[in-house]
This record gives sequence, C-alpha cells and structure tokens, in this order.
Amino acid sequence: MTTSPVERAADQFVAALAQWRTDRGMTKKQLAARMGFDPSYVSHVESRRHKPTEDFARRAEAVLAAGGAIWQRFQEYDELRHARGSGPAHRDPPVPAQWMPPGTGLIVEQEIAELTYTDRAYRCRIKRALYNAGTEPVTRYLMKISVDRYPLDPSGSNRHHREHPLTWEELDIDAVAGEGDAAEPMQRRLKLDRDASKEVWLMFANEHGQFPLYPGERTVISYAYTVGEEKWGQWFQRAVRLPTRVLTVRLDFPVEFEPQVWGVETSLAAEVPVRTPLERHNENDRAIFEWSTDAPALNARYRLEWRFRGAGAPTYDDLAPVHDPATEQRASQRMREAGIVQRGSDVLRQRARHFQLPREEGAARDVIARLQSTLERLEMLHDFSKGVGLAAPQIGLPVAAAVVRPPDHGAEPVTLLNPRLVGESPDKDEQYEGCLSFFDYRGRVARPLRVEVEHARFDGTRVITSFDQAMARLVSHEIDHLDGRLYVARMASDAPLVPVAEYQQAGQPWTY
Repeated sequence: MTTSPVERAADQFVAALAQWRTDRGMTKKQLAARMGFDPSYVSHVESRRHKPTEDFARRAEAVLAAGGAIWQRFQEYDELRHARGSGPAHRDPPVPAQWMPPGTGLIVEQEIAELTYTDRAYRCRIKRALYNAGTEPVTRYLMKISVDRYPLDPSGSNRHHREHPLTWEELDIDAVAGEGDAAEPMQRRLKLDRDASKEVWLMFANEHGQFPLYPGERTVISYAYTVGEEKWGQWFQRAVRLPTRVLTVRLDFPVEFEPQVWGVETSLAAEVPVRTPLERHNENDRAIFEWSTDAPALNARYRLEWRFRGAGAPTYDDLAPVHDPATEQRASQRMREAGIVQRGSDVLRQRARHFQLPREEGAARDVIARLQSTLERLEMLHDFSKGVGLAAPQIGLPVAAAVVRPPDHGAEPVTLLNPRLVGESPDKDEQYEGCLSFFDYRGRVARPLRVEVEHARFDGTRVITSFDQAMARLVSHEIDHLDGRLYVARMASDAPLVPVAEYQQAGQPWTY
C-alpha cells in the first residue's frame, strides 16, 4: 500500500521526535510534562492519533534541543499539508519566538561575557539582556565570582588561594542596570566571602530609589571585576543558570602572547568540545577570540581554555605548588580536560548509529567539523608521531563518524562515515597501541596489514578504500570504537598493559 507525501512527511516527523526523545533518555510521559502537555499527548502524536501542530513542534524542539532537526521535519510536513488543500491555507495560531517552560521567571535573552588581559590583570565584563517572564517583580540579581589558579590540582589551588585570597579592593566591582543615559548604578549586598570566590546580590536600587524589573519588562545589566594574573588560571567558564537564548564569550589578549584557544562544553552526561568553532581576528596589537551558541542547555558549562607561547606572556608554573609523584596529573586526566570521553562511559560501549544520508548531511558535516577541530586542539597538547584518530563516541556523540590523521603530517586527514570492514589481509602484525579514551596505558594488539573499508560520502554514495600498515591499524582502531569496543578487547588474555610512564616507544612511528 502506498502512502501520500504528506503521510510520509508525518512519519518522518514522528520518527525524528521518537529518535531525539530516546537519545535524550526521556519517556513519552516525561517529555509531555517538560513540554507542558497532558501526559498522554506525546504518545498520541507518536502513534499518529493526533496531528502535530506548530506549537507542539516548537516545544519539542526547545525541550529536546534537537539542533533544528524536529523543527525541520515539521516544516516539511506543514508545507505539504497546506499545499495539498485548495483555497486559503489554515495555519496554526502564531506562537512566541521561543517557548518557555511553565513557571519560568527571569530569561537571559543575550549574554556577552568578555575577558581582557591588560597590565598584568584580567578584567571580566558581563553584559546580560534580561526579560522578566514571571509573575513577580525582580529586585536583585546574583553575581558570582570564582577563580582557580590550578584547576587540575585542587589541593594546590586551595593552598595558593589561602595565601593569595581575592580582595574586594582588587576586584573593583562596578554594576549598572540600563544603558546610556538611562543607566542606573546598582547597589551591592554581600552574600558569600571566601578566598577564591565571592557572591554579591546586585540590587535594582541605589541611593536615588528602586527600579524593579516588572513582569513583561526588559533591561540590560552590566557588571565588571578585576583579578590579578597570579590568581587566574588558564580558563574562563560560563555556567548557564537561567534560560538563555544567546551566549557569546570573548577573550582579548595581546598578540605578542601568541595565544592558542579552545573550548569545552560540560553537562551532566559528558564533557565534549564546543559544538561551533571559535572565531579569531586581530585588532591592532590585540588578538580577539569569540565564540557563540544559541539556546545553550540549562545547567551546562562552557569553558574556554588557552595557552600562551610568546615572550612576555604570564606563565602558569612560576607559582605552581610542589608536586609529589602521587599527585601528578594522569595522562587520562589531560585527555578528559580536553573533552575526550574516558573508558567506562556508556557511550564507548554502544554501537554507534549510522547517519541517514543524504538526509542527515548537515548533521554529518557538523560532527566531522567537531572531530577535526578537536584533533587540531589535541595536537597542540601531544605529539602523535604514529598518527591519530578520533571517533564521534569519544567526544560524546553516538554516531558512526571518525577522522584519522595519517603518520605523515603532510597528508590530509581521512574522513569515515558509516564505515564497515569488508575485507582484510591474512597477514598481521602486532604493535603497541594507545587510545585517547584510555591514555594511561599502552598495549600490544594484532591487526591486519591491509584492510578494505566501505564508507559513505556526504551525498550518501558509498565507496571502498584500502588502507595499509599504519593507516590500516588506525582505521581499524576507530571502527572498533564505532562498534563499542576498545583495543584492550583485542589483546591476548596474558598480554600486559604498559603504563605510559614506562612505555619506551613514545615519539616513534610504528616500524614495518
């Protein structure tokens, strides 16, 4: 039995809804509650007993944060549905530009957070456009300041800040509500005072009177503070504590410092590289890095990290606490801090989902771009003389994509979409392998010297590519990741794992 284009489009909408709901680990009842619907409503839509509406699609897209996939499927269905009939089309009533969950109060319509280094200190300025979507006037806003000189060494950092605490004098806080001639200074009330953190209520009031933010009103608040370079680590983090529509983060450094910057997103589920690239431009003698995201997830944290290479730049080891071997940072911790999911995570045990190409070409390109940017950042941290590969599950994405950089640094990286082994040579060799998701050890693994791999292009066509020796090993390693397997599963039962500190072949290519 054939179905009409409208019915097929409705099926595709329902499939996208169900897939994203499952990926987010939500039941139909849970999703309906988050969307503000009756508990059975999502079930009725997924079973096709109810037709999806524009309001339903917008709410599902907002709650599931599907990157536009659910909304796109609805638009395709909606266009066909209205094109099919004759006469003027009936559209669902308009809905707000962004649906807000029931009970929502203060909304951040835009946040611009800027960190500037000058005169041996960092000046942080936060600008937020606020909208009161609640039912009560807002009379205060909580400002949080937190520093961590050595984020990978909590005890050393705590000791350092006990000896060098933040002071109110150096912070030099200023805060205003409104812009231009209408800006009003905001009074401050202390909430928390600790060596490495301060919390202050910014009041919608000053000596001239009160100016609460009433329901339905908007305003802009801006506040700034200063921290000396000896108290600030190599990171700038923004935590999303209120529903936020747009978040923009800027770093402003002297060009002569030769800064290199990357970003990490942290949620309850994983720590992964930021999903969009950072932009850089130079203004006179300043290097400006900027990163933005729309509709950042509530309770997520977005952290920009950097290192300086140039002469005259502040160093981060001159005041470093004395380490003993028991507290030295593990290699796996460096990878975790760089956004690589580590052994033991469920996403590394699952078989990755194949892309539906060419329908999901945009999503596939986005994943490949994130893999490539992560590899570029990792190569700043470590010399991968044997070549290196990265699979999507290693950055928290359960999809069948990987990028492999050959041992020859001049060669172009190889992109693999929906790959599968279709042939291999009978000849094998055994070499030590490492893994970004298990970086503390190396182990000997036997693999074929030649493999044939069928994989997809972005347009959905499939090709077969042969890989030899080192590339055969690297590609096979990444395909194992997409099958939910780490290299240790291929080692002989009596083969030992070698701690990376004892590994003797670091910095050397494999030999054939």
